[in-house]
Formats: sequence, C-alpha cells, structure tokens
Amino acid sequence: MSAPAKKIAVVTGAGSGIGRSVALALAGAGWSVAVAGRRTGPLEETAAAAGADADVLPVAADVSDPADVAELFAAVRERYGRLDLLFNNAGTFGPAGVPLEDIGYEAWRQVVDVNLTGSFLCAQAAFRVMKEQDPQGGRIINNGSISAHVPRPNSVAYTATKHAMTGLTKSLSLDGRPYRIACGQIDIGNAATEMTERMQTGILQANGQLAVEPVMDAADVARTVLHMAELPLEANVQFATVMATAMPYIGRG
Repeated sequence: MSAPAKKIAVVTGAGSGIGRSVALALAGAGWSVAVAGRRTGPLEETAAAAGADADVLPVAADVSDPADVAELFAAVRERYGRLDLLFNNAGTFGPAGVPLEDIGYEAWRQVVDVNLTGSFLCAQAAFRVMKEQDPQGGRIINNGSISAHVPRPNSVAYTATKHAMTGLTKSLSLDGRPYRIACGQIDIGNAATEMTERMQTGILQANGQLAVEPVMDAADVARTVLHMAELPLEANVQFATVMATAMPYIGRG
C-alpha cells in the first residue's frame, strides 16, 4: 500500500509570530508548507527551524500586491500540483496609540490593503486552485482576532478589517460549498508575538488606564489551527476563539 500523499499548505505572514508557529506545526505533522512573507530572510529562518526533513518552500510575496499573490500560488502549483490549505495570517495593526481623528489616509489604507485586501487576494487565488484541482476542494482558515468582536481603544483600522474578515469567512464558506472548499476563522487573543509585546508592559484599557495583560504561547494557537486543518472536508470549525485565559476580554463593557 502506497503512503498517503503529503497535504500542501500556504501560510502567509510566516516569517514570525503566529504564522511561523503554524507553519512549524504543519510541517511537524507531515505537511508540505509554502511560507510567504515580504522578506526572504525570516522565511528562510522558518524553513530552517522546521528541520532538514521538512518540506518548506519560502516564497517572498506582499499579499497586498496582486502580482505577488499570483506568483505565490503559481509557485505552489508548479512545485506541488495542488493545494489543501491556506492559512490567511498576514496582518498589521497599523499606527499604535493614534487617535481616530489623527490617522492618516495612507496609514488606514495600509492596514486595509494588508489585512483585508491581502486576505481576499490570497483566498481568491486559493479558491481557484482548489476548485480546478482533482480531487476538488480544500480549506481556508482566516486569522481573525478578538477585535472581530470587541475593539480596543485607538484601533479603528485594525478592528474594521477584522470585522470585515468575518464577512469574508462567511462568504467563502457559502461560495465554497459546491466545490468542497471549507472556510473557518480563528479569533486570537494575546498570543505572545512581536505584535503583542506591549501587552506585557502595559496597554491602554477602555477606562483610560494602562494595564499589563496575560499572554499565551503562539504554539497553543498553532495546535488549534492544525486541528482545524486536519479535519475531513465534511467537517469544519466555522469560528474558534483561542485566547489567554485571564486576559480582559470576557467582561469588557
């Protein structure tokens, strides 16, 4: 009996943080993983961390650039011939601590371009591959956020895009049904990454005070994504929330 073929994944924003943790979890479980991000160096570090026996393909790509996204998925098709999973993870918080009235247009646009448009472009490209391949189908997992439900102060661009991500997830789930394309979303709260370092030194709360918040290991998020990814296509985790247990989320407002 021949060994089952490796499953193929694309992970965006894979040069650090949650993206790197998820890529390593997938590679450790036997997946072939194309890791994407704007800088080649961090992607190569992710590939090296996966070990010599892992099949990790670094591809430099800016998810907000349609040409880069097209080249990313073309590289995956050329190397592997199919795609089983997209983890739409690339994102940016935008200008930290800037009041709504002071956010410049370019700063707003950058967050929308990366978080929302980038996720759409990657999902669209993945959808096309999954629809056309044989056997048909695959899975898309979008990285949402606690902010998809409850905003933090001074986070209008990030929060707006993460609410929009929920709409993207639901539309992909619906439009993917005829083609065995499942789509789910993981909403993450206070994973310990470069993006959340300020949680551990004090971050603005809704009452105007600064408070240190608990964080969790990004590997705990990765295990959840791996579970979602390895379900049969007949089953789907539509929405999952993974958060530091004691963070001030339940009870806000």
